[in-house]
Amino acid sequence: MTAYKRKEIFFSAAEASGDRLCAGLVKTLKEKVDNIDFVGVGGERMRSAGCRIIENPLAHSAMTYKAFGKTGYYFRLIHKISRYLRDNTPDLVVVADSPSFNFHVAKAAKKNNIKTLFYVAPQLWAWASWRIHKLKRLCTGPMACVLPFEPKWFGDRGLKCEFVGSPLLEDINPADIRPKNYSGFEPANAKIAILPGSRPAELHSLWRPMQQIALRIKTQLPGVKFITVAADEKIMADLAASQIPGFECQYSADSAIATAGQCDFAVVASGSVTLQVAAAGCPMVIMYQTSPILWHLAGRWLVRTKFLSLPNILAACEIVPEFMPYFTSIEPIADKCLEILGSIDCLKDTSRTLAALVAPLAEKKASKNVAETIIKLLAEKTPDSSQR
Repeated sequence: MTAYKRKEIFFSAAEASGDRLCAGLVKTLKEKVDNIDFVGVGGERMRSAGCRIIENPLAHSAMTYKAFGKTGYYFRLIHKISRYLRDNTPDLVVVADSPSFNFHVAKAAKKNNIKTLFYVAPQLWAWASWRIHKLKRLCTGPMACVLPFEPKWFGDRGLKCEFVGSPLLEDINPADIRPKNYSGFEPANAKIAILPGSRPAELHSLWRPMQQIALRIKTQLPGVKFITVAADEKIMADLAASQIPGFECQYSADSAIATAGQCDFAVVASGSVTLQVAAAGCPMVIMYQTSPILWHLAGRWLVRTKFLSLPNILAACEIVPEFMPYFTSIEPIADKCLEILGSIDCLKDTSRTLAALVAPLAEKKASKNVAETIIKLLAEKTPDSSQR
């Protein structure tokens, strides 16, 4: 272990994805260095890893238009974080994911002469690319990218960043990522994973239609079985409590990749979890629901990528169907699921393509790489350190 003068790192994670990232980073840093205090906003994973939590915002996390109803809470939380940074001046701020929220945290850190490391680059290449100027002002420390094309995109716009690997795949041996064997597969006996997400807004908007899709599949293939993945035990209980009549499934709090590895096909909420499903070589359809009014007024004009799901963005072509956004009708999604399940050639080809796509992402270990960057950063004598 390395020992040096005691330091403090403040972590900001507003959603479950950031909580996982920061928890992994805290664990890795504790294995490598002594005398660092970890404090921040986040969830139970971060707390269990050894980070002192001053507030847990995860229950309030939302996406797009649903976030407007939480404005008052987030305003108060940002003010609380700003006071903490002013009164305690930690040596480094690490913000994970959630750029709309964490831009404010980074602004407060800059005001107090504290460097900010962005763990997961904001996806400005997908939408709101004009915010690059704001990011260049606020990213006063390193930026860790989790997608391989991002360093070039940001570099072309004058912002240096490093591809550190995918944190969701860092515990996987790349050699274990391989296509599924569909020998003997029968659509009527398929096992289908359902992954409705972890944000309250996702669960509210996607869980019921995903069950309806499952029921429609069941009418055509009575022998299919469903496994629903919940991010934790509380979410599992909430899902079970809102199960619709006629729908039956097994619930699992296991990892997405472990469950997808047991299944032939998956119905997945859009997000980083799609890469875990891909790492299992599991064909899927991807869903996301939003407000039709806001999508047609603004969303469709702001989004700059041809595809919206990560597997298709990485492949630069549609390898899995994406219904993003879908508004009310589940029939086209259910029909596409049945079409794929009815074609073993499609299942095999998609499985091979997904496995080949994500295997290189598992070669780098994100937590290890980011931890090493932080250690080097803390070991440096920064110009503003004498002001604290």
